Parts: sequence; C-alpha cells; structure tokens
Amino acid sequence: MSFNALKEKGMPLEKQLRNWHQIVAEPYKKQKVDCYTRTRQILMNGIEVEGWGFKHQFNRFMSNIDTCDREIISKLGRIENQQQMTCNWLSPADQSVLETTLAYEQVAVDLTAWLAQNEKDKYVKETFDFGLLEDFDHLYRYAQFACMSEGLKPDDIVQEQTDVIIGRPTQYHHNCNALRLRHHYDKNTAEPQTKVNILTVLSGEQQTHNFYAEHGFMYANHVLRETYAEIKDVEEEHVTMYESLIDPTESMFEKALLHEFTEVCNYYTCVEDETDENMKKYWEIFFEMELTHLQLIAEMFKKYEKRDPEEVIGSEIVIPCRFKSQKVYVQKVLEKEVNKRLAPEGEYYKTIEEIPSDWASYPVQERVAEISAPSENCIKLIRFYKDRDVVAASEILKNKEVSLLEKGLQKHATAHNTVMPDELQEMIDLNEERESDKEKII
Repeated sequence: MSFNALKEKGMPLEKQLRNWHQIVAEPYKKQKVDCYTRTRQILMNGIEVEGWGFKHQFNRFMSNIDTCDREIISKLGRIENQQQMTCNWLSPADQSVLETTLAYEQVAVDLTAWLAQNEKDKYVKETFDFGLLEDFDHLYRYAQFACMSEGLKPDDIVQEQTDVIIGRPTQYHHNCNALRLRHHYDKNTAEPQTKVNILTVLSGEQQTHNFYAEHGFMYANHVLRETYAEIKDVEEEHVTMYESLIDPTESMFEKALLHEFTEVCNYYTCVEDETDENMKKYWEIFFEMELTHLQLIAEMFKKYEKRDPEEVIGSEIVIPCRFKSQKVYVQKVLEKEVNKRLAPEGEYYKTIEEIPSDWASYPVQERVAEISAPSENCIKLIRFYKDRDVVAASEILKNKEVSLLEKGLQKHATAHNTVMPDELQEMIDLNEERESDKEKII
C-alpha cells in the first residue's frame, strides 16, 4: 500500500498522553515470541530513543521559534518518552542480557542486509555492506559466551533465520575514527528512501551501543565484560560512520521532518508485518501518534522555511525494513568482502593486501589489543566447553569457516591470542572425531 503520510488522519495530540498502566505494557513471552517480533521491538526502541534525543537537541539549539511551537516540540518529546518506555519494556524480565544481546545483533545483521539490498545509492549500499559483516561477527562472538554462560544455542534466539559463524574478525573493527567518516549524501538530490534508511540503521546502532554501555558490566566473567567493552567501542565507530552519511547542511527543521517520517515509516512496516496481536496493537497506536507528530512538524517546516515538506520526504511512504531471513545475501557479502577494510582518506574501501603499511588504523588496533583481544579469548575459552566454536549454519557454510578466517586475517596488528586457521581446523577435526566416537558407542 502506498499513501501520503502528510494527508492521513492521525491521533490528536491532546489524546496521546497515556497512564502508567498503558505505558508499562505486558511483555512478550520469550519462550513463544517470534524472533522478528523481538527484532521489531528492539529497533523501535532505538528509533524512539533517537527521536526523543533529537527533540531535546532541537530545543537546546533553536532559539528563533515561537513559544507555541516550542511548547509543541516539548509535548512531542514527552509522548515519545512514553512510547520509548513501552517499546523497551515489552522485553520480559526473565530474558537475560546475553539473550537480548544476541537479538540486538540479529537486528543489526538482518536490518542492514535488508537496507543494503534496497538502497539505490551505491556508495551508501557499500557502507551498509561493510558494517553488516562487523555486526555479523559480533553475533558469532556473543554466541560463544551465551553457550558457555547460559547453555544457549544460537537458534534459541535467532530461530534459524540468521547464520551464526565467523565474519570479519572483531579485533579488526577498531579503526582510526577519521577513517570511519564517509562522504555524505546531497540533501537536494538524495532519495527519501536513502535518508530514511540511514536514519533507521543509525538509530539501531546507537541503541546497541547504549545497551552494551548499560548492561555489559552485569556479568562477573571478566573476559565477557571486556568483550562487551570491545564491541561497544565498535558500535561507537558505527554511529560515527552512519551519521557521517547524513548531509550536515540540512536545517534542524529538515532533520526534524526526517526523524518523524522515519518513525512513521518504521511503525507502518511494523503494523504490516507483525504477527503477535498484543504487540501489533502498540504499533498501530504509535503509528497513529506519529502521523500527527509528522504533520505538526511539517506545518512548522512550511511556516519557518517557506518550503513544501514533500521536497524533503516525498509524497509516498517508504519501507525501511521487512524483517526476514537474509542468509543468502549475507553469505554472498561474507565470501566476497570479509577481507575489506576502510581505505585511507579520500578513498572508499580496499582489501587487506591493498592497504598501505602506514595505515592509520594499525596503531589503534595494536594499542587496544596489546595485552589481548577479548573477542579472540572467547574462542579460546569455548574450546574447553565444546571442543570447538559454536556455529549455526548450513554444512556448506560451516565447511568454509576456516577459509573465511584465513581470508579475513591481517598480517599486521593481529593480537597475539588470535585463533589461527590451523588451530580452528584442529578444533573442528577433534570435535568431529569425538562425535564419531560417541556414535560408535551408541
């Protein structure tokens, strides 16, 4: 269905304030929830955090607007704070931090893969593909700890919709942050789809960073705590990378319009795709609320900028994401780009073999991993629990794991505790021998 969000009837602002019983909703049952219901809930929490935070920035920096409009912005911030509470607290209390973490990384993998395939700007698409393989490896690293700490299998969370296997090794995700800066789109020529795509993935990555910052300390295992710290640092780089794609010359009202449009588009997609009736009713309510938010901001945009809002967001809704399995696409990118790295300033991306010996990221990687790389220690540890690493993928992809690792390793700035291809192969062979011995006994 296509429609113009500026012309649809939403919920009047005076009816949007809710009571505590409405705000703190009944959470989903983790034993029964569809994995993509959970990913929608996580993503919309991130979208709301971004929307709420932006309104406070707007109020801090915009002084030349009428008092009545400032009051509207403050009211919208209050409503979005309530929406965020509902979205976030739909998570159940018995869902562990690691369970939620695996779900966060499933969001990142399948969301970014969808965006990459539905992005017309080739440069933006390449950036999505690059970030995708980093989140893919994060999911794999956390899966080792989930098994060791809580006896979780990856498919207990991802439900066979997302492969869990080695990606671009996490220790190589640490870069000189200047290299993360990408060329931004041109606000006058970029498609609304591109703008919404970027703001959607940015919101998701920012919330992932926040979640790890607020929860990584909650485990006693020091290596796990260090791994949360390591991956949180990568998420900071992802926020830098994705936000740099946005045209910095957009006015605050343009940005406000895009934030509301992004919320409308994402809630609309949630309404269309949700299979859980309890969750769907919240997506429907919030969609109606956001239509009104968008229209209020659009009126301000016309008032202060003397422009048509459709110049920025177009006349039709766009689809930021349809959560569904992206295994085929991710595998293709994995095999093709696991050895890709951020190129020096003025260039885009290069393979390991093409980056110069004075690459700005080498000193960063050497410094942070000078004692060890926590994300490599998790593979060392899992050997004592399972004889080999924990993977959840087809046999064809499993058989490529060692070659993928070999292709993704650097000659320089590699931590001393890195699991090398021969060691990984030894783990796999030993595990196969023991599994064969078990079958003979049975």
